[in-house]
Amino acid sequence: MNHGERSLIIHEQLRGKIGISTKLKVESQDDLSIAYTPGVAAPCEEIAAHPEKVWDLTIKRNAVAVVSDGSAVLGLGNIGPQAAIPVMEGKALLFKQYADIDAWPICLDTQKSEEIIETVRRIAPVFGGVNLEDISAPRCFEIEDALQDLGIPVFHDDQHGTAIVLLAALLNAAKVTGKKTTDLTVVINGAGAAGTAIAKLLRCVGQDPSVCAPVKEIIVCDSKGAIHSDRSDLNPEKQALLKFTNQGKHQGTVQEVLKGADVFVGVSKGGILCADDIRQMNQDAIILAMANPLPEIMPDEAKKGGAAVVGTGRSDFPNQVNNVLAFPGIFRGALEAKAKQISPEMKIAAAHALAAAVSEPTAERILPSPLDATVAPIVAAAVSAAAPV
Repeated sequence: MNHGERSLIIHEQLRGKIGISTKLKVESQDDLSIAYTPGVAAPCEEIAAHPEKVWDLTIKRNAVAVVSDGSAVLGLGNIGPQAAIPVMEGKALLFKQYADIDAWPICLDTQKSEEIIETVRRIAPVFGGVNLEDISAPRCFEIEDALQDLGIPVFHDDQHGTAIVLLAALLNAAKVTGKKTTDLTVVINGAGAAGTAIAKLLRCVGQDPSVCAPVKEIIVCDSKGAIHSDRSDLNPEKQALLKFTNQGKHQGTVQEVLKGADVFVGVSKGGILCADDIRQMNQDAIILAMANPLPEIMPDEAKKGGAAVVGTGRSDFPNQVNNVLAFPGIFRGALEAKAKQISPEMKIAAAHALAAAVSEPTAERILPSPLDATVAPIVAAAVSAAAPV
């Protein structure tokens, strides 16, 4: 029986993976009078008079909304809000497991950006943060940007969670290979939400380069090859990438532009590279092939081509690039700091803390295990310390 078959059985047995537990037992009339009427009027009046008290007297300081429209779920595509529920439940479970955050799956029956934005604004009072999940590009950029004035962190995990864990992996892979990140040429295959966020983070877009240390060059590829200024088929989001990528105006397929590169980052589809493609890269190449379930190149094939460090998105290979290493700690730190946004400095702090969680990185271990319960508190402390005052 495979994982999918077992998962179906478990989900049917449990009717989902999460539930609500109470913090206050109601076992007497007195208990009821404190938890509900008449006693509950006192905290209501206190919040009405002093709105900031909502953080101290309600669930808000430990509550996150996991919001999706089901338009880009895992590798399954646009399967809709109801089919997205198991993934959002899983996200909520991981928030609780690793950061003791109470998270609620909120799957919306609309894929119109303006309606999603309006809905999140309407439900925001009860939450201390919003995790946007599995919303297709380019709408995910528009939605996240429009909600940055909400007064609580709004974070699209498919973009930033992936980018933060990727950066941590790259920092440690560079240590293993003896390379400086500022000397690296990186080829990213995939120009969607994750690929765009990775490119921005690695090139320090909107950040202090003295803190961020940008890589030397990034070439982003889509299904037609390298994104360059002579292409006439680029949408506005891909055109914007050229402000900070492909300064050398490289052209050709992903296989062609890999020649002389140091790092391959895959957020696209499986099986597109072979050992001969890796041989074109610089010595001790770093391969982070994250397509699921089939990576852009399998680890043994990448190593056959001379790769020094290989990571994937899979749990059955070493160096799994998994967002669970980032988002619980990031939101825990943001909630503790009462942050209004996840700032660039907080993202960089999270990546460096995650990298530092592996004291002596090796080719087989550039990231902690996704099951390591010590990671989220480490990331949370760094994120909270980096939050704007």
